[in-house]
Amino acid sequence: MKSKGLGEFLGEVIGTFTLILLGDGVVANVGLAPRLAAPAYNWNTITIGWAFAVIVAVYVAGGVSGAHLNPAVTIALAVKRGFPWSKVPTYILGQLVGAFLGALGVYLVYREGLVAAGMPNVWCTGPGSVFGQAFWGGQGAAAQGSYSLLNASIAEIFGTMVLLFGVLASGDQRNLGLKFNLGPFLVGGTVLSVGLSLGGPSGYAINPARDLGPRIFGALAGTQGLFDGSYWIVAPVIMPIIGGILGVLLYDWFVSAFLPEKSE
Repeated sequence: MKSKGLGEFLGEVIGTFTLILLGDGVVANVGLAPRLAAPAYNWNTITIGWAFAVIVAVYVAGGVSGAHLNPAVTIALAVKRGFPWSKVPTYILGQLVGAFLGALGVYLVYREGLVAAGMPNVWCTGPGSVFGQAFWGGQGAAAQGSYSLLNASIAEIFGTMVLLFGVLASGDQRNLGLKFNLGPFLVGGTVLSVGLSLGGPSGYAINPARDLGPRIFGALAGTQGLFDGSYWIVAPVIMPIIGGILGVLLYDWFVSAFLPEKSE
């Protein structure tokens, strides 16, 4: 007899694995393999790559686990959408395992380039204005200014809040709703919009597992400085959880409360 709990755990593992394999994969590709002039591989490439990583991952795991793929989503749904708290640890563990394995996949695909470049950070997010450093040996634009931990934390709260808006709207049949199983495209589009509009100060983790799982792998693989200071736990881990809870509360207070009842 099939175990539903095991299936949900494995769904989160394979879904988050797919998310990180494609998401961190585009970061590695931009940094390590600029086959065209540097401006051809830029922030837009990364945001588009991450958006489609989300779309593919949600389609892969959606029918098995609901494709949370993000502790901030799982906790927010437990706070306000009746998701069982008893399942929260299993989901988060699956997400962390999948994210770690996804980073391993990126390492295997780009190993020679990573080693030649001194194992740079393609794994996790960090304070903004560092994009020029992504073109290791390329012609990336120089960073302008910097962002503090506080500023990056605010960006993570707002980014994850908007992510939850998109997640909740994608499955809300009382709202405009989506037909033909197109929900993953709205979620991916939300991630694209967050990356383009709000991603600069922190690199838009908006997902504790997306950041922490690859960060652990990167440290084991030899990337230096990934756990220096307190940034790693505050901006990409704690703040998305706060933003996710805020997102589901605001959606219910200002959207759900004013939607028409679903017709029978």
